[in-house]
Amino acid sequence: MGDFFKRIFRKEDPTRYEDKDSNLERVLTVKDFLSLGVGTIVSTSIFTLPGVVAAKHAGPAVIFSFLIAAVVAGLVAFAYAEMASSMPFAGSAYSWINVIFGEVFGWIAGWALLAEYFIALAFVASGLSANLRGLLAPMGIGLPNYLSNAIGVNGGFVDIVAILVIALVAFLLSYGVSEAARVENILVVMKVVAILVFIVVGATAIKVKNYIPLVPAYHVNSDGTTFGGWQGIYAGVSMIFLSYIGFDSIAANSAEAKNPEKTMPRGILGSLVIAATLFVAVALVLVGMFHYTSYANNAEPVGWALRHAGHPIVASVVQAVAVLGMFTALIGMMMAGSRLLYSFGRDGMLPKSLGKLNRRNLPNNALWTIAIVAIVIGAFCPFAFLAQLISAGTLIAFMFVSLGIYPLRRREGVDLAEPGFKMPFYPVMPFLAFLGSLLVFWGLDNEAKLYALCWFIIGLVVYFSFGIKHKDAEKQ
Repeated sequence: MGDFFKRIFRKEDPTRYEDKDSNLERVLTVKDFLSLGVGTIVSTSIFTLPGVVAAKHAGPAVIFSFLIAAVVAGLVAFAYAEMASSMPFAGSAYSWINVIFGEVFGWIAGWALLAEYFIALAFVASGLSANLRGLLAPMGIGLPNYLSNAIGVNGGFVDIVAILVIALVAFLLSYGVSEAARVENILVVMKVVAILVFIVVGATAIKVKNYIPLVPAYHVNSDGTTFGGWQGIYAGVSMIFLSYIGFDSIAANSAEAKNPEKTMPRGILGSLVIAATLFVAVALVLVGMFHYTSYANNAEPVGWALRHAGHPIVASVVQAVAVLGMFTALIGMMMAGSRLLYSFGRDGMLPKSLGKLNRRNLPNNALWTIAIVAIVIGAFCPFAFLAQLISAGTLIAFMFVSLGIYPLRRREGVDLAEPGFKMPFYPVMPFLAFLGSLLVFWGLDNEAKLYALCWFIIGLVVYFSFGIKHKDAEKQ
């Protein structure tokens, strides 16, 4: 029994990850990571969640939900920046926690993140599909319901657009990171410009009465969820938090960064600041244009608000650019998810074929695996169902990373590199990051926590039936 516990709690040798990741080309710069981070964070959610959360949970107080979520994400981002600077390995939290806490904890954190990437890809693709349909509808162009929606949603069977966009992004990434980064940089600039246009034009249609009351009175919705008061703000934070998790996609690509001790912290923290500013501004304008109840069950509130405010041309332009811009999130999430799957295969925790690089040193086996799984989820699972499940898996990993700063500090400059960035206000800030993540997780719907538990149990079954055995064989 002692050997068993010693085996599952063993810590990975960091030099082993350095050797195994050395074949990945270090080509990404600060500009690339800022683009990757903003492109991933400022994704489908900025065009959808402000209206959805305002209508369902918080009313005009949705702006406070975004601010609180940004503060919690910012605390965790500081921990991520130090970890990535000291350990620029593929797989982000999975690899870090393997080194810091041991194998079983690394597996749990990585398995939780894997759920994020599977579901986040599907979520973004579903949102892109909804916005594209909203853009084409005024032109009389549309698909039948059974090809437009997931099963059980408005007569739907499969979201064919979600399938096509995921496959398209996978095809692009299969040709290389540099090529994808160039496309990403262009699309991110276009998307940010579209958001700024919405903010400027939408601000002209703001009516102060739509902000009153700023914090609506608390009551329980017919489906049992909370609305109004601090309870509604809190519920909104848990749903909105998925908007900010994209900085993990930067960390997952650490092994492909130039000068990672500098580029990783700048990319992670810089992209989060830009994204948080844009999120709050969009939420403020959106709830000011129309009463928050107007956005109930509306998957494309930004385009809807502009059209109903008398700006159909601007709405079409913004929504067209927004649809193109959503590809940036798909690129970032698929890059990060494939690197995580590659890490599992690299370590023998999942089939070794996932850890193989092709002749161009790209993990394309892992890339197409995550694309196929995301296609299945995005094609058949409802948009609203996906939202909180993303946060559940990610928050578990965030808690591990936040607490991991304590043992990391004892090893920096010893067997781990001295990082170019350190989390400020140590030892208080790591605990606040952990506590904030825990509180956001606690505020998730019970259904989301139940599915997170089921995913966790499946992960342990996979670990003890496959991963632990093949990890042993792989190390011999």
